[in-house]
Amino acid sequence: MVPLATLIGRELRGGKSEKPAIRYGHAAFAKRGEDYFLVRPDCLRVPGDASSSFSVFAIFDGHNGVSAAVFAKEHLLDHVMSAIPQGIGREEWLQTLPRETSGTTATLVVVDGWTVTVASVGDSRCILDSQDGVVSLLTVDHRLEENTEERERVTASGGEVGRLNLCGGKEIGPLRCWPGGLCLSRSIGDTDVGEFIVPIPHVKQVKLSSAGGRLIIASDGIWDALSSELAAKACRGLPAELAAKLVVKEALRTSGLKDDTTCLVVDIIPTDHTHLPLSPRKQQNKFKSLLFRKKSQNFSGKPNKLSSVGSVEELFEEGSAMLEERYC
Repeated sequence: MVPLATLIGRELRGGKSEKPAIRYGHAAFAKRGEDYFLVRPDCLRVPGDASSSFSVFAIFDGHNGVSAAVFAKEHLLDHVMSAIPQGIGREEWLQTLPRETSGTTATLVVVDGWTVTVASVGDSRCILDSQDGVVSLLTVDHRLEENTEERERVTASGGEVGRLNLCGGKEIGPLRCWPGGLCLSRSIGDTDVGEFIVPIPHVKQVKLSSAGGRLIIASDGIWDALSSELAAKACRGLPAELAAKLVVKEALRTSGLKDDTTCLVVDIIPTDHTHLPLSPRKQQNKFKSLLFRKKSQNFSGKPNKLSSVGSVEELFEEGSAMLEERYC
C-alpha cells in the first residue's frame, strides 16, 4: 500500500504518478538459430537525465538466413532514435542494408512510463495481459494465410498469392506471395522479392492504468503452439523470468520444437510492488482485443484517440502499408 503522504505528494506535484518499475525475463530454444532479441531497459532520451528514461524490448525472427535479423537487432533502435533523414529515398535506404536476401520479422516495444508503443512487421506477436484480466493484441499478424487485407494489398500491387505447387499440381503449405515464396506480407530485408513486401510497421500505442500489466512478446514458435489467452494464463502470478520460461515450456510441450522459440515477458508494475499481482480469478477467462470491437485488419488510415476502456486507454493505432495514407 502506498503511504498517504506519498499520495498527497503526488497530488501536490500536479497529479503526476510515479514511473513504474520494469521487470523482464527471457527464454528460448533454438531450432534454426534465426531468432534474435533485444533488451535495453535503461535508455535515456536526454543523456544524464534520469527523468527521460524509457525501456526497449524487441524480437526479430529471421528467415532465409540470419543477416537481416542481426542487422535489425544491431541498428533498428539507433535508426529509430536518430530518425531517417527525409531526403533519403527507398533505393538509397536499401543500399545501407547488407547485400543478402534474408529477411526478418521485427516487433519493437517501447515502454515510457505507463505508455506502451509497439511497432511490428511480420508475425512476432505482442500481447498485453492487463490487471483486469483482459488479454489484448498489440500487434497484427502479417501472415497471408490469415490476413485478408494484406492478401488483397499484395495482389493489387502485382504480387501473386498461392500455395507451393508440387509435381502434378498438388498444392501444399500456407499461402505465399510470388516471386519469393514468403508467407509474410511485411518484413525487413527480403530484397530479392517484389516491392509488395514492405517494411512499414503496424503501430499501436496504449496507456496502462497505475495497476500495470504484463507484455508477452514472442516469435511464431510460441504462437503456432499457444493462443494469446493460453500463453497469458500459463504464467499469471509468476515473476517475469520464470513466466518466460513457462511460456516456452508450454509451447514445447504442446507442439514440440518445430521452430525457433523465443519469448520476452515484460512486467510494468507499481514501484511499491515486487512483482505483478495475480489478476482476479473471476476475470481470467476473458479474451478481448484492444481493437475495441473493430475487426483486427480494419484500419482507418488516420490516428484515432479512443476513450478509456477498463484499465487500458488506446492512444493511437495505424496499420496502413501505404505511407501516403498515413500522412495525408
